[in-house]
Amino acid sequence: MTTSEVLKRIRESSGLTQDEMAEKLFVTRQAISRWENGETIPNTESLKLISKVFGVSVNTLLGSPRRLVCQMCGMPLDDDGNICREPDGELNEEYCKWCRSGGEFMYKSLDDVVDYLAEHVRGEFTVEQAREFYFGELSKLNHWNK
Repeated sequence: MTTSEVLKRIRESSGLTQDEMAEKLFVTRQAISRWENGETIPNTESLKLISKVFGVSVNTLLGSPRRLVCQMCGMPLDDDGNICREPDGELNEEYCKWCRSGGEFMYKSLDDVVDYLAEHVRGEFTVEQAREFYFGELSKLNHWNK
């Protein structure tokens, strides 16, 4: 889906006219029209505001060009509903809502995440095989490489 299609879908699903959306975003109706027609795309600040006002990630607004994964547990963030929200309501595309909530990290260490996943999401693996697998994969994520 293109940025123009995403923006039009957001506006229509919110029941807004182009004028009403423009008012919410502090731009002109013509800007909304140009975005929806694919003539231009919103600038960075407008993308951030759209994200905040309509509760969608910037990645979604840009047509999902990046495959997002939680940088703590590795879960795919394919659905904006799974993305963490900071206390101010902004989406944080780095983490899922289960690893970061209310501005706090839910796991204190890599071992805590690995233990949880090895017990609950191990499929055909033994607990020890799952621990080894998850430790190897999760240790590559940005959160654990700081």
